[in-house]
Amino acid sequence: MYDAIVVGASFAGLSAAMQLARARRKLLVIDAGAPRNRFAEAAHGFLGQDGVAPATIMRTGLNQLSAYPSVEFADGLATRAWGEIDAFRVELDDGAPLAARRLILATGVRDALPDLPGLAERWGMSVLHCPYCHGYEMNRGPLGLLGGDPALALKAGLIAEWGPTTLFLQGGAAPDAETAAKLAARGVAIEAAPIAQLIGEAPRLSAARLADGREIALAGLFVAPRTRPASPLAEQLGCAFEDGMSGPYVRVDDRQQTSIPGVYAAGDLAMQMHNGTLASAAGAMAGFGAHQSLVGL
Repeated sequence: MYDAIVVGASFAGLSAAMQLARARRKLLVIDAGAPRNRFAEAAHGFLGQDGVAPATIMRTGLNQLSAYPSVEFADGLATRAWGEIDAFRVELDDGAPLAARRLILATGVRDALPDLPGLAERWGMSVLHCPYCHGYEMNRGPLGLLGGDPALALKAGLIAEWGPTTLFLQGGAAPDAETAAKLAARGVAIEAAPIAQLIGEAPRLSAARLADGREIALAGLFVAPRTRPASPLAEQLGCAFEDGMSGPYVRVDDRQQTSIPGVYAAGDLAMQMHNGTLASAAGAMAGFGAHQSLVGL
């Protein structure tokens, strides 16, 4: 019986595990080796880690955790979870059952990318989701926002902070007059002709080819993919979800505890805004919360 099982070893999961390790609690960290950030060349805006590859950050975290004798690691996919506080069970894809008093889910989300030729091979490099994470690296080059949803239109005005921006309606409705005026004030161009293909030497981007044959130079294209939990564990355990900007996310309290006592969630799985710093902070709070629960606080 472990004090806690942490599922997921990216920024949130490792941060959670560190807090429990330093409390000398017996814990197991499970990871399937497919973090969402594996497509990114570097993490940015993460204090002390700016410009470092996510894989390097995670490898460093794992090495640091390995120094704590109460921590064990398992490579594999957690496929099933059930139980209640002080008596949870997690099953790996090899069928091995594991028991823990507390669970921390840091399993992340999966992106449903737009079906656009040339997009998938550029994801995380020149096709991006967060200007705070990657806007600076575009070096004030021409940028685009793949629209289609009127609720996204104002984001083009934000992206314009990092370079001249075009909002591609991609067959969606044009912004209303008020929104269009705000975008115009930010210098945002609005393009009604849909993008047919992204071009350039992948994973870099040089331009978007439109359905009418024109090409518009682009250094980067921002998209807002729909997301869904990467793992079924939260749903299996009965955790409550909220409807977020990009998809469902697990509801948590101020200690990152889900609606199921003893189950904690952190990272992209349990927040609307996806960012490495926020994921790490939420992971630390989940670790604090789980530990305080174990001691009856």
